[in-house]
Amino acid sequence: MKTLVKTFTAALIAVSTFAMAAEGPGAKATKANINLSTADFALEHYVAVTTEGESAGVEQLFAADFNQKIEATNAQSNSRSEVIKSLKKQKGEKLNCTVSTDIIEESADYMVAKITLKFENFTKTDLVTLERVGNDWKVSKSINSYK
Repeated sequence: MKTLVKTFTAALIAVSTFAMAAEGPGAKATKANINLSTADFALEHYVAVTTEGESAGVEQLFAADFNQKIEATNAQSNSRSEVIKSLKKQKGEKLNCTVSTDIIEESADYMVAKITLKFENFTKTDLVTLERVGNDWKVSKSINSYK
């Protein structure tokens, strides 16, 4: 009986080891490659990340010098890493609001958009600046205000 238990345990360990090896090293750490080849794609992905809890490609979306300002009673400023960390915590959480997007200014290398989130008791306005960085578009600045 002891031999049977040892054999079964060894087989279970072997099967789970092979299953993990089949995934390959870092299989779960692979980052999604999001299409940010146009300002519209980048803006659409930004809205999905900030309102629908989308977390794929969040690091890819923000420029290295990204910063966020929140205009409120106590004005705040957040760095790229702080915003990314916060957005990753919100993975899968969809905001209960209506979203409208207006392009304020657009050129070959930058875009300024106004994203309005209407909640039941307040409205959040997010002015977003996107810039072309190489072949991709990145969010470089976000200014939030509340009414």
